[in-house]
Amino acid sequence: MARIQYQKRSADPWADLELEDILDLLSQYLLRSGLGFQDSEDRLEDLRRALAQALQQAGRLTLEDLEALERGAPGSARLREELERLVQRLVDNGFLSPGNPSPAPRGRQRIPQGYALTQRGLDFLGVRSLRRLLGPVGRGLAGQHLTDRLDAGVEAGAPPKRYEFGDALNLDAAATLRASLERRGRPGDWELEEQDLQVQQSDHLGRCATVLLLDTSHSMILYGEDRFTPAKQVALALTALIRSIYPSDRLALVLFHDRAEELPLHRLAAAQVGPYHTNTMEGLRQARLILGRSRHEMRQILLITDGKPSAMTLPDGRIYKNSFGLDPAILSATFREVMRCRRSGIAIHTFMLARDPMLLGFVRRLAQLARGKAYLTSAADLGRAVLHDFLNRRSQTVH
Repeated sequence: MARIQYQKRSADPWADLELEDILDLLSQYLLRSGLGFQDSEDRLEDLRRALAQALQQAGRLTLEDLEALERGAPGSARLREELERLVQRLVDNGFLSPGNPSPAPRGRQRIPQGYALTQRGLDFLGVRSLRRLLGPVGRGLAGQHLTDRLDAGVEAGAPPKRYEFGDALNLDAAATLRASLERRGRPGDWELEEQDLQVQQSDHLGRCATVLLLDTSHSMILYGEDRFTPAKQVALALTALIRSIYPSDRLALVLFHDRAEELPLHRLAAAQVGPYHTNTMEGLRQARLILGRSRHEMRQILLITDGKPSAMTLPDGRIYKNSFGLDPAILSATFREVMRCRRSGIAIHTFMLARDPMLLGFVRRLAQLARGKAYLTSAADLGRAVLHDFLNRRSQTVH
């Protein structure tokens, strides 16, 4: 006789999903950079729809259920509630925070300002991005910035040296005893003096200050490709890398469009592109001023852009713009700023997201003047290129 087994439907079909997995599914939505996506009046519905699409792509929701949800079919009410519970789990555990309501005319309900990533959520996405990008880069990170100088330190990397005032008193006992005996000349007559002190030497560990200079001109989301969201993920990954491996380093973020502005890292997720020109000169100037206040031994700018300079800041503060071709005045102003960075000892490494032949000469000239490197890459390979460059520089000596 055939046996029929009944199984009770779970009240929460996604109870097995970890909070980190849910946030990972939503990462593209939370970081996306298109114009106007935050203008929807029903922010919860917008977030719920993004989560449903991510679940369907991950194979956790059928296409039929997704279509029913999009149509607002009567049977989709329960699905909407389940999606809201997932969102609420992220809020309750500190990954998302609901925004404050915006003002509204008398008699109308105020509109909530959507859901924002908290610092915990940003940290999580940074670690996830770092792990994903470090796979292709490889393992075996030294975890230190090596220079060509030697210091008195903890890990011996060279023969001991005579102690000098200011050295860490990290004595090499055997070398100190040997120096004393050699000075006295008689094995039984031992007396220690300051000139006998020998200290261990180790690699001098340099600190690095980096400004990530991100292009937010409108072209970063044109032509069917969002190039700014991968740039955000690079910034998150670099932040996680520096916090975990190079805690004495500094990372700053500068966005440039018609003008340039430093953006706190905790506001990165909400950063948007706009209908702006590309004022590369002003972006470099802001980055140079930030790095000029740093006492770190290594200072560098990682410039991520997808187009030619099309604006510059005039001495009186006005913005001169020209979107047609490579304007000689704008190029000259940009290259002058590159030379100021070079004279200040700041390296500039350029990551170009476009392959327009007209831009190749500009990129080559910029790299030549800056004595840095230029990379022609794509949005998909941007993270790997930036991290590979950042980590490779850690294994080179700095003069």
